[in-house]
Amino acid sequence: MSTQKSHPEPSQIVALLPGGDVEALAETLVAFANADGGTLYVGVAADGQPTGEVFPEEFNAVVHQAESLCRPPIPVDWRQMEAGAAFIFAGRIQRSPELHALADGRVLVRAGIENRPLSGDQVRQLATTRSAGDYEAEVLPGATRQDLDPELLAEFVQKWAERQGRPLTRPLDELLHAQGWLSPEGRPTIAGMLLWGENPQLFVPRSGLTFVRFEGTKMRGAGGEPGYGRRVEVRGPLPRIIQRTWEIIQEEIQVGAVVRSLEREENWAYPPTAIREALVNAVAHRDYRLRGRAIEVRIFDDRLEISSPGGLPGFITIDNIVDEHFSRNPRIVNGLFQWGYIEELGLGVDLMIEEMVGAGHEPPQFRDTPFSFTVTFQAARKQWLRQRRLSTNERQAKALDYIQKHEHITNGEYQELCPNVSSETLRLDLVDLVKKGVLLKIGAKRGTYYILK
Repeated sequence: MSTQKSHPEPSQIVALLPGGDVEALAETLVAFANADGGTLYVGVAADGQPTGEVFPEEFNAVVHQAESLCRPPIPVDWRQMEAGAAFIFAGRIQRSPELHALADGRVLVRAGIENRPLSGDQVRQLATTRSAGDYEAEVLPGATRQDLDPELLAEFVQKWAERQGRPLTRPLDELLHAQGWLSPEGRPTIAGMLLWGENPQLFVPRSGLTFVRFEGTKMRGAGGEPGYGRRVEVRGPLPRIIQRTWEIIQEEIQVGAVVRSLEREENWAYPPTAIREALVNAVAHRDYRLRGRAIEVRIFDDRLEISSPGGLPGFITIDNIVDEHFSRNPRIVNGLFQWGYIEELGLGVDLMIEEMVGAGHEPPQFRDTPFSFTVTFQAARKQWLRQRRLSTNERQAKALDYIQKHEHITNGEYQELCPNVSSETLRLDLVDLVKKGVLLKIGAKRGTYYILK
């Protein structure tokens, strides 16, 4: 027996049932097994308080009836706890490689704090992904427990204790096994190696990240040569990849600061929370079976792109990506969640959209192919112009200011702005802005004028 010290809250991986409702119990078992797995507390109200409605002598019968409604059966690790005079039963359900349904044919998945039934098309799509197996749970050939980073694990234990509100009292390897990061024999799984390995890329090639900062709006320069000004290969375990990449991104999207009421406020080309959320999502949900390429973060003058190998997982599509949640790698997701990189499961896309729109940007754009998923953040028009000014001369900056006010500029108007500069120099300035993708030339000869592209 153990004493319940903290009150759980319902979430993507936590469900609360006040009493022994057989149907609700069966629905939750199926929903967890089909989604990310989770913990089901029976005898706990929605506010996290014990109800005292469930007793040991009747609980076994309730569980047996609920399990008989699940097709195929779902293994559950049950624990009995006491909170004062009340009993609480906690069941741990793992993500299953099989597709589970209820006796009446319904297929459910956990979505936020709900058990949501799937449509026929969604069921077929989810069944197709199940056939690929549970890759992150596979044991890595040649890997041993000694290949995990002891310092990183010590950091994780501290984060885990902070998030749980209590110290870790059981052996660390027991926790690693329970979370699917070590096999029963004590060997690292793919999820365990990616999260806690000293050198994960030795065992899972191309599991790192490539960062590229391009000069301009295209991947190639005017002469066809690579157009990037900065390129960094980020390697290591996933928490370190997120941490290092986020440091690099901040260096690139920070555009200054202002002081208000004696407090310094940073100015950003993009809302930092939205970009960080997309970065974490890419690391958590990429398909690590695809070893031909790494995650890519690409920054251009007018946009930022984050692309991860593998299309959308499970039954997720571009159309339902805001409302639905499904993890390709629930053990990796859980590790990043326990670490604190993921604040709340299932709300990443909503947060990206909210942050972008709230900062005056267009919503992020999503592109899904069988082998990649890309999120694109467009720079706001004023911010884009500001970025372009960083690579223009003083005369060109005047031209861009003029176009912002008057919507276009002619050669004659440019000469009026810069009366002490030769007409040929000014013409070459405008040609340069066209080549950089900043301006678009309209008309010919005396009727020529320039607008923002």
